[in-house]
Amino acid sequence: MTVVPRLGVTGHRPWPRCRRCCGVALDLGSARTRAWIAGRGLVLDVPTVTFPGAGALHPVQRGTIVDTPGCARMLERLLGNRLPRLTRPLVIVTAPVLDGVAYRDAARTAVSVLRPHGVLTVPSARAVALAAGADQSRPVLVVDIGAHLTEVVLLSDGAVVDARRTALGTGDLDTVPPADLGDAVTGMVTAMLRQDRTSTTLDALRRGPLLAGGGALRPEITHRLTGRLDVPLRVVPAPHTAAVRGAARLLEAAHRHPAAIGAGPLLPPGPHPR
Repeated sequence: MTVVPRLGVTGHRPWPRCRRCCGVALDLGSARTRAWIAGRGLVLDVPTVTFPGAGALHPVQRGTIVDTPGCARMLERLLGNRLPRLTRPLVIVTAPVLDGVAYRDAARTAVSVLRPHGVLTVPSARAVALAAGADQSRPVLVVDIGAHLTEVVLLSDGAVVDARRTALGTGDLDTVPPADLGDAVTGMVTAMLRQDRTSTTLDALRRGPLLAGGGALRPEITHRLTGRLDVPLRVVPAPHTAAVRGAARLLEAAHRHPAAIGAGPLLPPGPHPR
């Protein structure tokens, strides 16, 4: 994926002053929700919880939105008063690569509470690569170790060509040894190498996998992976927020020129229920 340079679009001002061009980048993780608002930067990094009654519930579990109405209530509570009044934001939501249509549909339904004029979804791995400034004209291997989900994704020319996942993450380290998580990642990479009849996976591995997510901040995991894969790991700066920052870069590119991204179909314009 190539981000086009800043274009002079008639009638558009730079984002914090263009009220009708408000934008939001969202990363709805199993453990934490992160939001970036155009002109303001990262405004949220909070637990992914909703409060329908006396207790707290988790509307996103293991990379799956299990409670869409609860997710919508959470977004309205967190973001409803942070967006300028009378605006219809463009929203870009990161999505696990292998959750497919179900996750994207649930995310668009939940985000409709923000009354967006459009919603785009982007694979989290693609957002991570963009945040890292990776050269996407060459194969890129992304290892995203979250709290309750780990993905290994191979990108070529910015597109997903292979992906694996395991329902393990840093939130499981109280009961699962770090070695098990490292071995799971190694196993997914090995399976990719065995099934790839080209040199794409090997080329990406030799360049060094991009490591993102909270797991990239855990030495017991990174040291295990370095030893098992026998290649240098490229830890993304601020790896726990890489996905939302990559989505924010896509958001800026979309504002400059809609043809700059191909992250997913727009939600049709028009009124959306609150």
